[in-house]
Amino acid sequence: MNSIKDTYRTILKASEENLYKDKNSKFYGYAFPVLTESDVKIHIETLKNTHHAARHWCYAYQLGTETFSYRANDDGEPSNSAGMPIYGQIQSFNVTNILVVVVRYFGGVKLGVGGLINAYKTTAQITLEHSNISEKTININYLISFDYKNMNKVMRIIKEKNLNINNQVLEMDCKITISVRKKDAQSIFETFNHLFEIDIKKI
Repeated sequence: MNSIKDTYRTILKASEENLYKDKNSKFYGYAFPVLTESDVKIHIETLKNTHHAARHWCYAYQLGTETFSYRANDDGEPSNSAGMPIYGQIQSFNVTNILVVVVRYFGGVKLGVGGLINAYKTTAQITLEHSNISEKTININYLISFDYKNMNKVMRIIKEKNLNINNQVLEMDCKITISVRKKDAQSIFETFNHLFEIDIKKI
């Protein structure tokens, strides 16, 4: 039984816009797949241009598949009344490499901290419920280097093990990049490493 965790949950495309209303305030929720903080900034700037008349653009994101980094931003709302309730939903849905933004138009009636927490949490929840969440595998990439004469030996293993080839250069000096699920990575490495005149390294 292999107990290595090598899957994670994320979204592959941006959600639709989701609207939640409370006492004349409107909360628009969005979810985006992101891999870097630069991706986050681009989506925030785009929404600020789209909703230039809004009062707050609150958000939370989580990045990573094994070690995680996250940020929650209240954007002018009372401390921990917006960003953390949004981040709480990211944790509840167990998703990563994701940004959830809630844009608020103030309706003239104050909601109080409790009301804000509920509104941001609910909007984030609705947004994630309407997002297409997928399970993906954590993969390890290896570079296999060998002489052309050893091609059949290498290709036979790739076929037997049903490995994904990312890239290949098949000349006198051959190089093949393969992608392997994390839980299978060590055994695949050892299989190639034991072969004479075959070099394998993690990239």
